[in-house]
Amino acid sequence: MAPPPLLRLDGVRLTFGGTPLLTGVELNVLPGERIALVGRNGSGKSTLLKIAAGQVEPDSGEVFLKPGTTLRYLPQEPDFGDFTSVGAYVASGLGPADDPHRVTRCLDAMGLTEEMKPENLSGGEARRAALARTLAPEPDIVLLDEPTNHLDLPTIEWLEDEVRQMKSAVVVISHDRRFLERVTRATVWIDRGAAKRLDEGFSGFEAWRDKVLEEEERDVQKLDRKIVREEHWLRYGVTARRTRNMRRLGALHDLRQQRRDTRRAVGQVSMEASATRESGKLVIEAVGISKAYDERTLIDNFSTRIARGDRVGFVGPNGIGKTTLLKMLIGALKPDSGKVKLGTNLDLAFLDQKRAALDDNLSVQNAITDGRGDQVMVNGEPRHVVGYLRDFLFTPEQIRTPTGKLSGGERARLLLAKTLATPANFLVLDEPTNDLDMETLDLLEELIANYPGTVLLVSHDRDFLDRTVTSVISPDGSGRWLEYAGGYTDMLTQKREARKTEATGGTAAAKPLRRAGGSGAQQSTARSGPKLSFKQKFALESLPKEIARLEAAIAKAETEMADPALFAKNARRFAELASAVDTNRAALSKAEDEWLQLEMQRAEIEG
Repeated sequence: MAPPPLLRLDGVRLTFGGTPLLTGVELNVLPGERIALVGRNGSGKSTLLKIAAGQVEPDSGEVFLKPGTTLRYLPQEPDFGDFTSVGAYVASGLGPADDPHRVTRCLDAMGLTEEMKPENLSGGEARRAALARTLAPEPDIVLLDEPTNHLDLPTIEWLEDEVRQMKSAVVVISHDRRFLERVTRATVWIDRGAAKRLDEGFSGFEAWRDKVLEEEERDVQKLDRKIVREEHWLRYGVTARRTRNMRRLGALHDLRQQRRDTRRAVGQVSMEASATRESGKLVIEAVGISKAYDERTLIDNFSTRIARGDRVGFVGPNGIGKTTLLKMLIGALKPDSGKVKLGTNLDLAFLDQKRAALDDNLSVQNAITDGRGDQVMVNGEPRHVVGYLRDFLFTPEQIRTPTGKLSGGERARLLLAKTLATPANFLVLDEPTNDLDMETLDLLEELIANYPGTVLLVSHDRDFLDRTVTSVISPDGSGRWLEYAGGYTDMLTQKREARKTEATGGTAAAKPLRRAGGSGAQQSTARSGPKLSFKQKFALESLPKEIARLEAAIAKAETEMADPALFAKNARRFAELASAVDTNRAALSKAEDEWLQLEMQRAEIEG
């Protein structure tokens, strides 16, 4: 027999602004349970957690907390109040019977000290302090709202271990699939105001959800067919007794009302990146770049080459230098030493993790159009802002809402919409997964995986990295950065193999990816071996000039073809120019490939 629940929510209802948010939700939390609370952005997950924590009063329904049960709640935005130190803030969460030494232990695990000032904390540090305050008391129930947001991978992995070892019951909201798969044993899905429970961890949720939605869609189709049959009878078959007809007519009205009351699943986000011209084959060449701050070396002698079509992920602890390295590679920050060369025809779109591109005082419409009317250009075609934003699940009523009033998930979707509307062949995404729900993440993953241009992204989401990137750049902690083929899991495998090899004194079976020139951490002294021939050396020197000549010829022809009257005036000339562009593009691609191969060969020979 199951023990009685520590926390029970029964028939909870809540309406915001005339719109029902929760319509009779039930939630039972048993001792030691691990529950994933999932649903679309705006479905009411965070609100339900606040109701469970006693911070929001429902319109109706019962919230029962077993007497003597201790509960702690982690909000998305921590409030430090008037606390003058992190230690005092964390200690304020302890009860009379709690161990005060847990404060120091949790802060140490989070990389924080008790003396730190709340006003000086970064977003990630503030999140870790709030986590320490929530976990230090070891309560009977822990409610966690997006605990992995702004955390680096080492802290996320520590939190996973901590949650698995806790005796507390845990209810957690998170977009991090890997985290949910590892810590949960039950799943509650908030969908269209109601709660549906699956007595399995998150790993079984998505297949179950899809099955539920398919069954609902079949039921709706059956209802539609039944209504059509009854309406046909109403028009053509009213020949029976009047009392029977009135009863059947009433049943038809009931069916129509049932259909009106049916709430379909929330629509899917529609994502498409605005296309532009094709970039050159070589996108970035970095040679021996370094950067230090306050005598601390963040990047030491790093080299790499990134080609068109590469999707490169950057991982590592917060403060290690990921964003610094990213900005140096795209030319936004000058290295202390070394050089960075950017390729040709690069059109960059940049998504900043701090959402700095959004002005809180601008309306949603002006944020997406930069204040230029009600049209936005997508793939060279004008689209009305309402229609475009509907693809990202914004309602027409929201277009005049100040961006500062949007939720975290809505701001994330708006910034994605703005970034993807920018014509680009080079996407740079700094923490793009923060605050996105899983359905939106799925589409973003698909977009990145199929993107024809080049992608650089910083992320702490392991599942997202595994699904999107072709290589991962990671630090070793001393300023050296290494590049590994594959996703995050591939990187871990290669690191384990390298450690095993070092322990046995053998030759590494799995080495970090070595692009042309390798990373600075892998360069060595020059080795003996084959040398470039005279012909190869000549080609290496002359090909850049040929590439520049071909690019100029293509640009000149395309400028002439851009004249809208050219085809009508001289169709033959237009055809000649189009043929020349195709020929020169093929020659340009061949020349770039040949130069890149020779440059790779030269770098290998020179070590």
